[in-house]
Amino acid sequence: MSDNIYKRVSNHVTHLFGEYPHPNLIFHNLTHTKKVVERAQEIAAHYQLSEKDTLTIYVAAWFHDTGHLFTDLEKHEEKGIELMREYMLKEDGINEELINSIAGCIMATHLPHQPKNSMEEILCDADTYHFGTKEFKHTNKQVKKEFELRGYNSLLNDWTFNTIDLLEKHIFCTSYCKILLDVGKRKNIEWLKGKDQKKMVDNTHHDMFDIGSGEERNAKEKSNLLSRGVQTMLRLTSSNHFHLSEMADRKANILISVNSIIIGVILSLLIDKLPDDPYLTIPTIIFLASCLTTIIIAILATRPKITEGIFSKEDILNKKTNLLFFGNFYRSSLEEYQWAMATLMKDNEYLYSAIVKDIHQIGVVLGRKYKLIRLAYNVFMVGLIFSVVAFFVAALINYGHPANVTTITNASGTPL
Repeated sequence: MSDNIYKRVSNHVTHLFGEYPHPNLIFHNLTHTKKVVERAQEIAAHYQLSEKDTLTIYVAAWFHDTGHLFTDLEKHEEKGIELMREYMLKEDGINEELINSIAGCIMATHLPHQPKNSMEEILCDADTYHFGTKEFKHTNKQVKKEFELRGYNSLLNDWTFNTIDLLEKHIFCTSYCKILLDVGKRKNIEWLKGKDQKKMVDNTHHDMFDIGSGEERNAKEKSNLLSRGVQTMLRLTSSNHFHLSEMADRKANILISVNSIIIGVILSLLIDKLPDDPYLTIPTIIFLASCLTTIIIAILATRPKITEGIFSKEDILNKKTNLLFFGNFYRSSLEEYQWAMATLMKDNEYLYSAIVKDIHQIGVVLGRKYKLIRLAYNVFMVGLIFSVVAFFVAALINYGHPANVTTITNASGTPL
């Protein structure tokens, strides 16, 4: 195998982009290809791969987007593999096994990623490296512009929402990229969500001041109900409630864990000392009672409440059941649930009503959770204060009785 194969491959692919220029390739062009090659080499160097594996990734990185020059988006990986095979078969010392490995790497870049080995994982991460960098804002605009020029109009609908969905479902394959890029990707997702929310607010503001005839206004109101703005609002509200519920559960778990540890420490250390130091009994009881009460309240805050889990056909036809909550259908048969969901999805009014009802129910549960958690924190805080005060008062009173000094000193050497 010639040592110059790396240079010959880069020259060949560079020549392809020059010989068959595609003015609509705003993103999937030679510049992107070179960046993918650089990033593939960066990741591969971290894992110190063999020469054969390094060559496989290198060639695949150069050819992975060449198919865009000759075919559409859906088939570009297959065309890139075809171009790679045609060229590599001309090279001396290249066997079919190596060509198949390169083809596998190219095919693995098709979204959603399903890499089968470390080489494919490296190329997938190199191709989506920009998801976790600051240049994503620029590359996202490039991809959108390219799709506009190439006529992929169906992919442009709800662009920001679909991009958020893509980033949230995407997972970096290599540990190197997970550590290096996951935080940056999360920042890009938050940027997109902020952008999407601003668009929703702008659309709502425009609709409020759009004046027309009565029929036109009614038609616009009905259309607005199904608009992206409303959908985004409902999605963000549900997401926010979900995160608040997670926070409430974490707070309750912290209270349970901390107070359980405190009770364990008290029982193991102070109980044995009470016969010798009886003045510690009342402060200990106060402390144990406050900790136990806190645990009970925290458990009540997180204890789930399950409903009957069944619904009737009349409930669905009368739009009385929220099918988005598992507690309303978990005891129903699959056939019943499929029919009910089909009915729900055919009726937009029922669908949005179910979503709103689900958000309201989550809000009610959140209100109960946070009320109990606040009570638990208050009990813990007040109990802690009273316990500490009780310990010091008991110690001072005990020291005030001379008859107890000898006993206290002999028993433990300290009042606490």
